[in-house]
Amino acid sequence: MGRRCFVVEFKEPLGYGDGLTLQERAFEKVSAGEVDGILLLLEHKPVFTIGRSGGRENLLVDERVLEAYGIELYETNRGGNITYHGPGQIVAYPIFNLSKWKKDLQWYVSCLEEVIIQVLKDYNIKAGRKPKYRGVWVADKKIAAIGIAVERWITMHGFAFNVKVDKSHFELINPCGMKEFSVASLDDYVKDIDFREVVKKVKEKFSLVFETNFKKEISEGMS
Repeated sequence: MGRRCFVVEFKEPLGYGDGLTLQERAFEKVSAGEVDGILLLLEHKPVFTIGRSGGRENLLVDERVLEAYGIELYETNRGGNITYHGPGQIVAYPIFNLSKWKKDLQWYVSCLEEVIIQVLKDYNIKAGRKPKYRGVWVADKKIAAIGIAVERWITMHGFAFNVKVDKSHFELINPCGMKEFSVASLDDYVKDIDFREVVKKVKEKFSLVFETNFKKEISEGMS
């Protein structure tokens, strides 16, 4: 419980490139041993990201259509296939030194899933995992995608949790390369959802699952 960790929350949607820059700055601080972990919580402006597993073949429209929709396209170093980020979706980027927790990637990804499962439980929604697919599921609908990168046991990227998201954007791709399943958003199950309340719950569940007290203030250059 004696880890030195911080949470930084952004209220306005960020471009994907800005999110990467923030992760890199956080990575430098964690890598230098200034802190043990930094949790970035934010929304992105509309973007499709392609992971190390590829995924361009799962983009169902050409890039001119994306321009018309105002959706960016990025190739990243996270694991996984193509996915979507946009307003109304909570993106969590935990930049954690797993040496301070547990050097076990399966455990780490399960913990990320557990954070969302516990949030959904607060809304009386039964969510779970699928053996073949990472992420969080409500029945056969995927409500959160997970893709991580790890270097020297320090994590980057994280999860995208659909809260009040524009699901029509998902129709332009096979999300995570899947054709047989659809996506869900928390507002499918809960009326008048308060986005900031869900963000607060995500912070609470991170503290619970990772057994860590995340402080709010952090040195200049991150906030």
